[in-house]
Amino acid sequence: MRTPIDYLFETNVLDERMRRSISRYYKSRGEKALEIVFQDRVKRYRDFFVVVGDSGEYVVEGDYCSCEDFLRRGSNCAHILAVLIARAIGRYELIDLWYYEDLKDERIRPI
Repeated sequence: MRTPIDYLFETNVLDERMRRSISRYYKSRGEKALEIVFQDRVKRYRDFFVVVGDSGEYVVEGDYCSCEDFLRRGSNCAHILAVLIARAIGRYELIDLWYYEDLKDERIRPI
């Protein structure tokens, strides 16, 4: 079965109808993912995506996220959904570093 995000990757347009569809399909995780994207909290490093969450930064690589929700449930969390949405519409901060390089830089502190 195709999901709203599957359609989003085809159209690359996140209009109000698509937002409602994502919210209905994914419930609160979809709403939170949309909030994350529109607050510009998705970062793309050379090695993977990082999402600035409520209590830290979470590494997202493919169908994996380092957050507690994903580790506990083992399925899509809001951070994974946010990365999918951000990729589909091209709305993420591009950081031309490996994530560990960013962490080692004394001038840049993780949130």
